[in-house]
Amino acid sequence: MEPHLVHSVTDSVATVVIRNPAKRNAMTAAMWRALPPLLDELAADPAVRALVLTGADGTFCAGADIATLQGSAREAQGLAVVAEEALAAFPKPTLAAVRGHCVGGGAQLAAACDLRFAEEGALFGVTPARLGVVYSASATRRLVALVGPATAKYLLFSAELIDARRALRTGLVDEVVPEGRLGERVAEFTRILVSRSQLTQAAAKEFADGRTDRDAYWAAQADAGGDTAEGVAAFLERRQPRFTWSVPTSG
Repeated sequence: MEPHLVHSVTDSVATVVIRNPAKRNAMTAAMWRALPPLLDELAADPAVRALVLTGADGTFCAGADIATLQGSAREAQGLAVVAEEALAAFPKPTLAAVRGHCVGGGAQLAAACDLRFAEEGALFGVTPARLGVVYSASATRRLVALVGPATAKYLLFSAELIDARRALRTGLVDEVVPEGRLGERVAEFTRILVSRSQLTQAAAKEFADGRTDRDAYWAAQADAGGDTAEGVAAFLERRQPRFTWSVPTSG
């Protein structure tokens, strides 16, 4: 079977699975190219309220397929950066569900998600120094924002792998769950995500990612959208809110 990305949508959660089992789910050039348009498709789907990125067969992603670097390393890295930026720009909550190795380009993709949940036994590494590759500025800044400059330098300078517990301590991972429980925990948490206000989530995501020019836009969306009134009414009536605002398909 050719390496590819598999996706499905269940209960308002899109799941994208990286599948290249012969190479521990390493990303080929075709897979890097396929990810941005797939994300555009899922972002435009009103049925999708959150996205989970994971890997097949007990491994998240071992990075870029090294064979792709033999032609033009710069071109291969450019594909990875475009995919990373598309994932970071996805307008709904994203969560990386990590088992096994999350290394190189895999760690780059996980870092581009809003949240990262890992199973005990997962290993993380940022490994361009093993290959003499210059890590992109965008990926470096994103890593520093997650773990701070000291830990980012440790990972980038050494290319050493760290376990899930250390990743949790540094901020690279948000939760670590026992082996065999990751799917259950991700399903539980995404049920929470899809029950919340998309308006709040979308605005918070922009603000947390540093955008500073859309206060008036989000105030207008709140005034027109009805989620605030519904949330207050539901609280006073002691019922679950029925939020109706959704991410505009045109951005």
